Amino acid sequence: MKHTITLIPGDGIGPEVVEATRRILEATGVEFQWEVVNAGATALEKEGSLLPERLFESIKKNKVALKGPTTTPVGGGFRSVNVALRKALELYACLRPCRSYPGIPSRYENIDIVIVRENTEDLYAGIEFEKGTPEAEKLLSFISQSQREEVRKDSGISLKLISETGSRRIARFAFEYARANNRKKVTAVHKANIMKFSDGLFLSVAREVASAYPDIEFEDRIVDNLCAQLVQRPHQFDILLLPNLYGDIVSDLCAGLVGGLGVAPGANIGDEIAVFEPTHGSAPKYTGLNKVNPVATILSGVMMLRYINERAAADRVEAAVADVVAEGKSVTYDLRPERDSTTAVGTSEMTDAIITKLS
Repeated sequence: MKHTITLIPGDGIGPEVVEATRRILEATGVEFQWEVVNAGATALEKEGSLLPERLFESIKKNKVALKGPTTTPVGGGFRSVNVALRKALELYACLRPCRSYPGIPSRYENIDIVIVRENTEDLYAGIEFEKGTPEAEKLLSFISQSQREEVRKDSGISLKLISETGSRRIARFAFEYARANNRKKVTAVHKANIMKFSDGLFLSVAREVASAYPDIEFEDRIVDNLCAQLVQRPHQFDILLLPNLYGDIVSDLCAGLVGGLGVAPGANIGDEIAVFEPTHGSAPKYTGLNKVNPVATILSGVMMLRYINERAAADRVEAAVADVVAEGKSVTYDLRPERDSTTAVGTSEMTDAIITKLS
């Protein structure tokens, strides 16, 4: 079966790591038809839009996309190309596995944590009011009257929105993922002791959903305590279920436990559409240098293979990546014990080594 996939090269190092991933995926023998479209700064330069309409048309038609990191130009347009894309396609679940691989320099071994982050609500919903505007002054006046306490008039305002609908669907996603992947525990993360009507709602809905999955252990953690526990005893955690902002922060923390964002894959998933992409940025200073580590994008491709039910190919690619990094010979500079090692190889050479393992 041939899979038609929307391929978004991205900006900066994006085209290099996406090309590396494309080569590896094709080397598995799985048949792909790639529909290449642009997003981000490259799309703005070539097509006059950060997110061209044909990008949305392609993703909606094909249902699956592989995306490189993109750049949001400073000074106008979207707050974030990625946030705008996720909201427009209703990709409400951000899935970020953080797993240790022998040979990747890190402080811990045998970490296997999956972040399930709500992707559309919370402070990232982008409902804000600039300091000193009539809208901000009106809202501050309402807050003062309804809460019967003084608020500073020179405040900027961001609204934290957490709905029952959004909380329920992300909680169900976490528990369904746990069942499908033989995971044992889901930990809901919150600050419900302080934010009782937003985080409190998230927690109460998570508890309600958990009751329908008696085969999966459920617990909750206050987010600041979770961060301390992750540093001290990370192996106690399995799946972490989080609202949007905490999920963004904690997913980077967990990536740090296993070697950094360069080995952290990701996916943004809705009811019918999924976009797979690394969690790192576009690193424009390394553009075209054949220097950057492609592992996060390759492992995002592994996630995509599993999503399209090419599980045998996914297992082969993940094993090949693990073998190459464990051997430590054909890896990029950041995967060497000494980051400036003269024995490091480039992006394309590491890709070749992984492909050799597949053959």
